[in-house]
Amino acid sequence: MTPLSLALRAFAFGALGLSLSPLRAAEQPPVPYNVLFIAVDDLNDWVGPFGGAPQKKSATPHLDRFAQRGSVVFQQAQCAGPVCGPSRSALLSGFMPHRSGVYGNSQNMRGSELVKTHLTLPEYFSKHGYHTLSNGKIFHKHPGDEGHWAFDQWEDAAGGPGSRPDPARLTSRRQNLWNGQPIPRPEVKRDGLAGGDADGTEFAWGPTRGPKEESKDWKAAEWAAAHLAKKSDQPFFMALGISKPHLPWYVPQEYFDRHPLESIQLPEFRLDDLEDIVDPQGRVKNKPSADFTWVRQDPRLHQAAVQAYLAAISYADDCIGHVLAALEKSPARDNTIVVIWGDHGWHLGEKLRFRKAALWAESTRLPLMIRMPGMQAQQDCPRVVNLIDLFPTLIEACGLPAKPGIDGRSLVPLLRNPQQAWPHLSVTIDGPGNAAVRDERWYFIRYRDGTEEFYDMVSDPLQWTNLARSTAPEVVRQKARLAGSFPDTFAPEVPQNKGGKAEKQEFAGKPDPTIRAARAAANPR
Repeated sequence: MTPLSLALRAFAFGALGLSLSPLRAAEQPPVPYNVLFIAVDDLNDWVGPFGGAPQKKSATPHLDRFAQRGSVVFQQAQCAGPVCGPSRSALLSGFMPHRSGVYGNSQNMRGSELVKTHLTLPEYFSKHGYHTLSNGKIFHKHPGDEGHWAFDQWEDAAGGPGSRPDPARLTSRRQNLWNGQPIPRPEVKRDGLAGGDADGTEFAWGPTRGPKEESKDWKAAEWAAAHLAKKSDQPFFMALGISKPHLPWYVPQEYFDRHPLESIQLPEFRLDDLEDIVDPQGRVKNKPSADFTWVRQDPRLHQAAVQAYLAAISYADDCIGHVLAALEKSPARDNTIVVIWGDHGWHLGEKLRFRKAALWAESTRLPLMIRMPGMQAQQDCPRVVNLIDLFPTLIEACGLPAKPGIDGRSLVPLLRNPQQAWPHLSVTIDGPGNAAVRDERWYFIRYRDGTEEFYDMVSDPLQWTNLARSTAPEVVRQKARLAGSFPDTFAPEVPQNKGGKAEKQEFAGKPDPTIRAARAAANPR
């Protein structure tokens, strides 16, 4: 095990202006930090410290308290890809989608020639003496492969009645139900309804039949809490995946009750928002999504969708709060780095759409909070960072050897001083040839068909005014500057999942010995 350097030990206290007497390592050997790594699926900036929700009452009191009691809140964190698979694959492999070829949810990162020869984040910690353990969604799920092979210990909590909806209270676009009753939609086209929902996940919500204690995420949280209560002779890397607020929004009634329908405020949107986004032939590129068109039949239905999302994030918040309370009582309390992150953003009507999988800020921005041992107050970081930065950040913060060749950069300097200058840009990839590049003010989107969008995020944070065709000197200059960070090449796409018994068997166990040997050779101690 590579020990944590004394300088990094001092950093954890120095970040808050506290003092630590300089001691030689021989006099007081430093103790390695543990890592509690919590991923939340489809969580956008509607978490209290990030200020994205229009509601006055926060839906996330536990996450709010976590921030307030001591963490760096990265206000402008972005994802590497605006959908689960590419985002998580990039973070966990250390390689951006345009380098790995993992652009979509149906592409397994283990099929990438680049990823095959490199250890993933938990494997790297395991190689350097950590006990790695996981429950819930961390890697994206594929046939026969949930990322179990990357951890020393992997478990999966099964859902019970607390995860299944009450059909009498179900709302579903696919089934055209609202609170269990069929609803008319004379002005709504059937496009995308008969064949299922846009990404294969039903646009649906409703209260569950059972309590939270019988739900999958709560059981995963209980698992984490139980392990935190145990004393460990080995440093640990614990990864916990919370699936809500991923669709469908099935959570216990108590969470809907926290957000009465009459109190729901809709996010701001403009019905003409998409008209200034045109392709090189002058045609409007986008139209309102089927989900958006469906909920706009009745403003109350739109409110009900927002209520359901808030209910789901309140449920996720309670699960996380349960784990954080266990950490406070655990032997690892004062020696654990806590990282809480969403894998990408989420639309709730902004840009006339729901879900993710877009290059607009509602899809690319996400909550990211990091607490180092010794932090005692919230510190907001306004610098633009990316989830791709977490791999190099955590190995440096834990004193592990740097891993050459991976993308991203360590955020340790920003953990020391969240306000320091940070001239780096963030890049998000949404399929071959499509990318967004942004800094703290400017946001540039370019698609492979030549369509461009350019926004001033200071004066236009909701991205209502596309400046891509502006001839204003400052816009032209900034576009040229950001254009230099668009990828020059895009790796070939990794083959998509084929499904079936053969593929499930292929990915059922640890990676092929030949691949493991190649990865070990590429990652010596």
